[in-house]
Amino acid sequence: MSPENHFILPYLIILLLSLSPCCISRFHNYLLDNFNGEEYGGNYLGVYPSYYNPIRGVKFCNSGKKEQGYSPYLKKLQGRLASAGKTKTVDVLKYGAKGDGKTDDSKAFQKAWKEACSSSSKVIFVVPGAKDFSYHLKPIRFKGPCISDIAVQIAGTIIASDDRSNYKKDGRHWLVFDKVINLSVGGGGIIDGNGNTWWENSCKINKKKPCKGAPTALTFYKCKNLVVKDLRIQNAQQMHVSFQSCTYVEASNLVVHSPEKSPNTDGIHITGTQNIQLTNTTIATGDDCISVVNGSENIQANNISCGPGHGISIGSLGSRNSKVHVSDVMINGAKLSGTTNGVRIKTWQGGSGSASNITFQNVDMQDVKNPIIIDQNYCDQDAPCKQQSSSVQVENIFYRNITGTSASKAAIDFNCSKSHPCQGIVLQNVNFTGNVDAGVEKVTAVCNNVNIQNVGTVSPRCPA
Repeated sequence: MSPENHFILPYLIILLLSLSPCCISRFHNYLLDNFNGEEYGGNYLGVYPSYYNPIRGVKFCNSGKKEQGYSPYLKKLQGRLASAGKTKTVDVLKYGAKGDGKTDDSKAFQKAWKEACSSSSKVIFVVPGAKDFSYHLKPIRFKGPCISDIAVQIAGTIIASDDRSNYKKDGRHWLVFDKVINLSVGGGGIIDGNGNTWWENSCKINKKKPCKGAPTALTFYKCKNLVVKDLRIQNAQQMHVSFQSCTYVEASNLVVHSPEKSPNTDGIHITGTQNIQLTNTTIATGDDCISVVNGSENIQANNISCGPGHGISIGSLGSRNSKVHVSDVMINGAKLSGTTNGVRIKTWQGGSGSASNITFQNVDMQDVKNPIIIDQNYCDQDAPCKQQSSSVQVENIFYRNITGTSASKAAIDFNCSKSHPCQGIVLQNVNFTGNVDAGVEKVTAVCNNVNIQNVGTVSPRCPA
């Protein structure tokens, strides 16, 4: 950009702010066309425009882009639930719950929820924690929509039944909030999936056992305007927390924990969900700390601690020749320790669709295998996968300010498709060294079928 343009630019901004949205749109296009990323430390607007709109909150005409951001109702919801006014308290103890860790409290919870969901006043749904209350529950579906806003306050421990016969009706879920609008769930308590019996019967632990699914500990299904905070979710039967087909979600201050050897225990699973923000969360599991799969867009995860586990994953995508779409994902601020992968995108051969506009930035990794990996030939089965020409298109992926030590020789591994190469891959200020204690003295980059751009210090480096 010329010195003259530098001088004129502030005045253009002031002028255009007073003009029509269409004029602003043209100014946005001007920035994309003329901004030199290297001149400003490599913030490539042209390569990755989605997160660098110069004027936030303005709807650009003819942009074809969905409006981003999170529902302002979420803050209003939290404020209303915390404010004075007519509020009904529904305490599960008053509906027959014992909280002794032995008695089945499922019916008491169902009665309490029915009362809460039908209330014309906003509701505080209380699960007390005094005297170390522990509530033993079979699978429960908390159904909506409800008449008023509900705040679920879990202070005690909710523990799952480990009798597998209790899950015959629905073997894939334990606690489900189903189509509940304007919901807050928190309270500082514990949700314990009591997963040992499920892990012992997993084919990944015992090869003689058939491969079957197990329940997700906590599922939010088709919820809108959802706040989840200040909870510990542990020992899930399989996945810990799943946001499925939800919109406008804020999740924060969560602790997710299971043993490193527990199979398929993803920490936070996001599927078919739009506009979700995950912050200040610590995850240690036997599988992906965060997994983002088909139908998800506008995902932000900030200040994440991950490890042990399998890292932060987009995918897997495209299994069984399916068409998929994941876009506009921002992982900003993460620390990974001792994980089997770092930040990963994984797609099956034979799939179609795209994974695009994905940013991983400000990430520290220590003793991590496969720190940066795109695998378009993912195959999670015993038999070799069939070679297929179709593939999910991976494009516009941005890695920025990522450093650490690699426990594998290949610190950067782009195993992309011959028929659908990875496009628009940008690495900026990425630096890995080998973990000598793990026997890795020098690290390398594997770069197959990838269109790549290196900015600033990148080591190891793919040829551009």
